Amino acid sequence: MSTTTTRFAGLDPGEFGLPGEQELAALAAGYPAAEYPRYSATDFRPEPTEFFGFKTGNEPYSLPAFFTPTVSPFNPAAPARPPAQAAGREALPRVGDTPLSAIRADFPILSETVEGHPLIWLDNSATTQRPRQVIDRISRYYEHENSNVHRGAHTLADRSTDAYEKARATVASFIGAPSPDNIIWVRGATEGLNLAAQAYVRPLLRAGDEIILTHLEHHANIVPWQIIAQETGAVLRVAPVDDSGQIIVSEYLKLFNRKTRFVSAAHVSNALGTIAPIEELISVAHARGVRICVDGAQSASHLPIDVAALDADFFVFSGHKIYGPTGIGALYGKADALEEAAPYQGGGNMIEDVSFERTLYRQAPAKFEAGTGNIADAVGLGAALDYVSSIGLAGIAAYEHELLSQGTRELAKIPGLRLVGTAAQKTSVLSFVLNGVSLEQAAKGLNSRGIAVRAGHHCAQPILRRFGLEGTVRPSVAFYNTPGEIEALARAVRELAGSR
Repeated sequence: MSTTTTRFAGLDPGEFGLPGEQELAALAAGYPAAEYPRYSATDFRPEPTEFFGFKTGNEPYSLPAFFTPTVSPFNPAAPARPPAQAAGREALPRVGDTPLSAIRADFPILSETVEGHPLIWLDNSATTQRPRQVIDRISRYYEHENSNVHRGAHTLADRSTDAYEKARATVASFIGAPSPDNIIWVRGATEGLNLAAQAYVRPLLRAGDEIILTHLEHHANIVPWQIIAQETGAVLRVAPVDDSGQIIVSEYLKLFNRKTRFVSAAHVSNALGTIAPIEELISVAHARGVRICVDGAQSASHLPIDVAALDADFFVFSGHKIYGPTGIGALYGKADALEEAAPYQGGGNMIEDVSFERTLYRQAPAKFEAGTGNIADAVGLGAALDYVSSIGLAGIAAYEHELLSQGTRELAKIPGLRLVGTAAQKTSVLSFVLNGVSLEQAAKGLNSRGIAVRAGHHCAQPILRRFGLEGTVRPSVAFYNTPGEIEALARAVRELAGSR
């Protein structure tokens, strides 16, 4: 049989009667290597195609029907294995043009077992898992490039600086920023929001001035604004949501007046999954001469983002929610807004010249990056965004929509279960409460079956209290989850409901 070999450090495992790396991935996915010829990396990960029917704003979007491919996910020329012959394993579909089995093989932690069951990771809104490509990139940085960045007069400083600034350029490209100079490294969305509040908004405020938020916000997009409001005498005003969890735009409009100084709004609710009509929120604010910050912590991994097309003034997101490391994220700011903003912290790297009488600051982004940054994890975040881009966010959005629809249908059938957050525009999140079963009991019951979910208030108490709740059980999906895992979730919840 004609084969394509996989080599490791100059050795072909096939010469020793051993399977190659990709054959092992096929075996792990339930496709015996004997039934398929070996395949190359290009067979394993085809180039993504673009899907143009997706919209992230106030207009309805349509998504293509998802179907099981009729060819093997590993070799397009070979026939697909019939599900009945899959030896108990589900036939995995594709995400865009990429086989789901290939994606799952990239995430080592998905092979873990919990309480004797295969891990089903449905806590993605809290943090996503990391692909091998990110893990390996961080290791390579520490093995071959580790140095402080900028100003170094040696080879490793050059390597480290190149990797750090290449990652910044990757972030800019990923979110559609005009330039890498618009991107500031931060510890995550929380620090990005605090930076925008303290560096840009606080100097604008006088007693009686107003800041508009929405009822959907995470605590990280409430508390920083409360702090500066208390310090300046400013007032917070809140746009309400309807019973489905969607922002009532007509009420948002009514909040603007001559005292409005700023708006900050979540793109996607971490507690409900609601996709806010962010284009409309931005347009309304700008028509009244008010700048706006978009909290993209929950949207960047699920929806295509173009900050220039959105016309966002600021946009923040976290690495750990988009398959990257913890402790790293990015703040995008328009050039003129960053120019107007005051330094957020003082120290090395952000200065042009210092004397005991005065300090001259560098231009953005350095102006906001005092001290040694989280270099390795910035490089890791760049690798994560490259990985997501290789699959394609349009395909990811379409596939996750199918998982969300499946989960919604199955959970809605369970007696005594209440889905929380039913907006027509939503992504990722399947929050629910179950009559007669506490949040803790539900989370522990699911964990005993290997299913990881979040249970509690999700750092979003105001929106849950809007629905008369102090917490929910919150499964949340990512593109490496499978239809079979959603079925397992629904089956486990039905068992919990029946045990009341």
